[in-house]
Amino acid sequence: MNLEQEITPYIQQAFSELYQHSLELQEIKLQPTRKDFEGTYTFVTFPYSRISRKSPDQTATEIGEFLKEKSALISDFNVVKGFLNMVIAEEAWLRVFADLARDSHWGQQPANGKKVVVEYSSPNTNKPLHLGHLRNNFLGFSVSEILKANGYTVAMVNLVNDRGIHICKSMLAYQKWGNGETPESAGMKGDHLIGKYYVIFDKEYKKQIEALAEEGMDKEKAKAEAPLIKEAQQMLQQWEAGDEETVALWQKMNEWVYAGFDETYRKIGVRFDKMYKESNTYLLGKDIVEEGLQKGVFFKKEDGSVWADLSAEGLDEKLVLRGDGTSVYITQDMGTADLKYQDFGMDKSIVVVGNEQDYHFKVLFSLLSKLDRPYAKGNYHLSYGMVDLPSGKMKSREGTVVDADDLVQEMQNTAKEYTQELGKLEDIESQEAEVLYNIIGMGALKYYLLKVDPKKRMLFNPQESVDFQGHTGPFIQYTFARISSLLRRADQLEIPYQDVDYSAIKELQASEREVIFQLSQWPDKLRLAGEEYAPSVVAQYVYDLAKEYNRFYTDVSVFNAEDELRRNFRIALSSAVARTIRMGMGLLGIEVPERM
Repeated sequence: MNLEQEITPYIQQAFSELYQHSLELQEIKLQPTRKDFEGTYTFVTFPYSRISRKSPDQTATEIGEFLKEKSALISDFNVVKGFLNMVIAEEAWLRVFADLARDSHWGQQPANGKKVVVEYSSPNTNKPLHLGHLRNNFLGFSVSEILKANGYTVAMVNLVNDRGIHICKSMLAYQKWGNGETPESAGMKGDHLIGKYYVIFDKEYKKQIEALAEEGMDKEKAKAEAPLIKEAQQMLQQWEAGDEETVALWQKMNEWVYAGFDETYRKIGVRFDKMYKESNTYLLGKDIVEEGLQKGVFFKKEDGSVWADLSAEGLDEKLVLRGDGTSVYITQDMGTADLKYQDFGMDKSIVVVGNEQDYHFKVLFSLLSKLDRPYAKGNYHLSYGMVDLPSGKMKSREGTVVDADDLVQEMQNTAKEYTQELGKLEDIESQEAEVLYNIIGMGALKYYLLKVDPKKRMLFNPQESVDFQGHTGPFIQYTFARISSLLRRADQLEIPYQDVDYSAIKELQASEREVIFQLSQWPDKLRLAGEEYAPSVVAQYVYDLAKEYNRFYTDVSVFNAEDELRRNFRIALSSAVARTIRMGMGLLGIEVPERM
């Protein structure tokens, strides 16, 4: 039962009977009533005075009286300066609750037959994942889960950047200074070990640039002439030519990195249905370039390079193939887009990449449209802002970026310190407590990164994120654990609160109505999160629900209710809240423990 959908036809009927005017249902918009006025939904009558030919107040009063007389949903109303505030009847609230309590898939949509590919993570095999990757991974995973709940068939894919000059920098440094070191001999994860050699290359490269500059060479020229960068470029040419020794080193080092990535992915709870590697896709776009030349989408310059003129779309000319026939990123991305369509035949393709690539994806999607790709209209760049940390917090071993593994461990440590200070887990055995520290730490990290609109640049404060009283993951987890404790007690007392008819309840407490109202909003919020690819909508909803439940828990007694029917109803209401919290947090990739 959707109250808004049931009320609006009565408003439509009011306009027809009172003012002889046919109003379309989609024209009728309700909004939540302000907390300082009685009511649940508000209908603003200012735009309709021209129809009623009466003042907004009089129009609101007449419609309110009509609704009260004709609809069993409306028990009362009040008018405040043209705002019609509608009070929902108690039996309507109980009908809403009965519907949602019976529906085990409350809020979720049936399969719609449409396919979506969500591409996220996109790491480089020359360094470990960092804080920015965490926001990317959490967004990609959560959007995928939200779309599944909205009825889509979703494939989660990862395009790994495993080739190019930056990969050769790590390889060359390892070749020169590695001395046969392995992840096992170094006691390091493979991705961290390779990242170490990427940093070594950078340090040695800078030394060579400085030395050439001291000899009088221009600094920009020194960057191009330094022996290390020339060797790295030569190594890239050897790799592209298939040199056995170079390819063998590349394969060995990449295997170490993939093992490290897999460990981090398991730790942060994300997964993929398919992995694409740029080493397998970078040549695919060349055929598309040839096709584009034949169609007149691209043109060739005197040096043999191929370009697209996108000035009519407000974009620049874009290089799609170098004069020597080698591909650029856009070449590769066109090929990968075709490959994804061949593999999945998707209706929508969402790419989760930081906002520094906004222009790149505008160009890519424009080119795919000009090339008449069947999937072109379904492309979407889920752009997100950078994540900053308070200065001096958790700097990584490189001293430049915040390492994902370090941050995850730091969050677990922070959760442990904070819960121990509060005495939250004193009665829980140490092994179980360690599991809980991880659940709380990961919940704090994921929720904090997902509660913010993806487009916004954000500041991540680790200490603030684990607060049990704030707008945080642990606050919601603690609320779920509180309800779980209540339900365990109800089960121990063998209280029959499920599948009970509560229509005999004649009056609800304000906090009970508010919890039912919050629960009733879940389908709309879930649908909105899917339409906007916005986990922040789910995060905000679950927080609002938890906050409202805690108000209810403080306001009324559950086990000492005035009668058994009311007691059982409050337990059933608590159960519905717990189920919805679990569902919502699950869509964010966050576990909710039953004890805390």
